[in-house]
Order: sequence, then C-alpha cells, then structure tokens
Amino acid sequence: MCLVSKLKFKGRDIISIRDFTRKEIDYILKTASTMEPIAKSGSNMLQRKTLATIFFEPSTRTRLSFEAAMHKLGGSIVGFAEAEMTSVKKGENLADTIRVVESYADIIVLRHPLEGAGRLAAEFAGVPILNGGSGAEEHPTQALLDLYTILKEKRKIDGLNIALIGDLRYGRTVHSLAYALSLYEVKLHLVSPESLQMRREVLETIKEKIEVVQKTELEKILPKMDILYMTRIQKERFPDPAEYAKVKGIYNINLETLKNAKKDMTILHPLPRVGEIAPEVDETPHAKYFQQVWNGVVTRMALLALVLGAIK
Repeated sequence: MCLVSKLKFKGRDIISIRDFTRKEIDYILKTASTMEPIAKSGSNMLQRKTLATIFFEPSTRTRLSFEAAMHKLGGSIVGFAEAEMTSVKKGENLADTIRVVESYADIIVLRHPLEGAGRLAAEFAGVPILNGGSGAEEHPTQALLDLYTILKEKRKIDGLNIALIGDLRYGRTVHSLAYALSLYEVKLHLVSPESLQMRREVLETIKEKIEVVQKTELEKILPKMDILYMTRIQKERFPDPAEYAKVKGIYNINLETLKNAKKDMTILHPLPRVGEIAPEVDETPHAKYFQQVWNGVVTRMALLALVLGAIK
C-alpha cells in the first residue's frame, strides 16, 4: 500500500466515534475507498493475524462483515456468537473473558448488551478492542460505514440535509452517526415519537456544533432531504412492551411517500428492517441500504488494516 498517514491508528481501540477528529475520520474513509479493489481480489496484508469476534448479542451484518473483512485481508478468525455456549454461562465476568481471548487473537471485536462494555474491555485488554455495539450507547464502526456510504452516493458530506428517523433514544447506530455528522457542515433533522427522542447528552453535544431540528412528523421535511436514515423501533430495548406497542410502525416509507422526495434522495438503514421500509422501495434508485452492507466490509477492512499496522 502506498497510502501513508501521519495519524496514529496502529494499536488503537475503537470504542466511541467521539474519540476521532474529522481529519481522522476522513482518512479512514479515504482508506476504505482503497479497499474496494482489494475486497474483490483479496490480499495477504493481515496474514498470520487473528481476529476474535466475541458477540454477546445477536448480529448478522457486523459480525459477518468483520469476518469477511479479515478473510479478504488474509487473516484468520476465532470467536463466538452465543454467550450461552461460553464460560459466561458458568459465571465468568467480561474482564476475565477478555483476558482469556486476547491470548488467542491480535485484535478483538466485542458486542455486548451493557453500555460501557467496550470501554471496560479496553481497560483490561492488551490487544486493540473494536466496539461492535454496546447496549443502546454507541456503534462507531457502523457510523463510519454510514459516512462512507453517504460520501460514495453524494461525493460529499458537507452541505447535506440529513434526517435520522425512528428510534433515536435506544438506537446506538444513530447516536454514533449523530456524533460523527456533527463534525461536518450538515443540517440534521431528528424525527421520532416524543418518547423516542434523541438522548439528551447526544443532543446537547451535537447542537453545539451543527444545526439540529427535532420533529415528530416526516412528511413536511421529506422534500428537502438529501439523506433519509431510517431505523427500526427496537422492541428488545423497551422495558415496557406496552410502550413499544404505542410506537410500533409509526414511520413507513413506501412508493406513495417517495412522490414528494428529491429524485436523488438516498435512503439508508443499518438493518434489520421490520416494516419501516416497504419492499417495493428496494427497486427504486433511492434505496442504498443493501449497498451499505458491502460498504461495511470495505470500511472494516480499512479499520483492521490501520489498527493492525498493515497500513502505516
């Protein structure tokens, strides 16, 4: 690789998107673009390196994209996707699990239901920890692939009108993405039921940097949007099933909805979806959420290569 940076990524934990500057994020996105051809041809740049994926919560895209990324870079993988099949079932705590797993791997991706788990793991680990989702807190690598997708589709991030829609309270993807977007010159529209409005600490932080508008209805702002970032209402995060029932299915994008959208408006979604985007939308030029999946592979290839020092 001829890509050279004075920024320091080797050996670095990736716990929160707030740990990064705009310059660092821009460099990660630039590196991801160099991974596009490598993802198709393969590489041995991480040969003899091992990635451990330890997932205490269900995952399809995050776990498999990290594993695909490592394979495409010539590395190997160990790990688990069900905590019930590990010594956690016997009462082992997270710190001990991390100290055991680091003996098997050069880098660890962790997903955990508790907020702060990624930061805790990093305190005990002697190898880099990548936060693959910590409760309802953050999901930094998802935010990076979201930014990469926006950049690919719009060729810029600055100057865009972007709407984050749905579960803004419990949705860790939108927390990380809001923090990341606050480093750019965007207007951010937060659309949610009142009970699922953006967490106060996130809102207060981003409002200091960019223009933020909060709404409960999507229809009025839709014609102005360049990006719609849809999220599902997360049933598993609700302490009260009755509260979930009140907001289930509150937002839905279908062909009728899109009649008022810009022709080049882009719809993104971290997936899985549970009805908030009709299948008929998949065939429109607006739908880019399945392209996001591929973008997750190249973005995570970039992160693995940078943190493991394959790119200086």
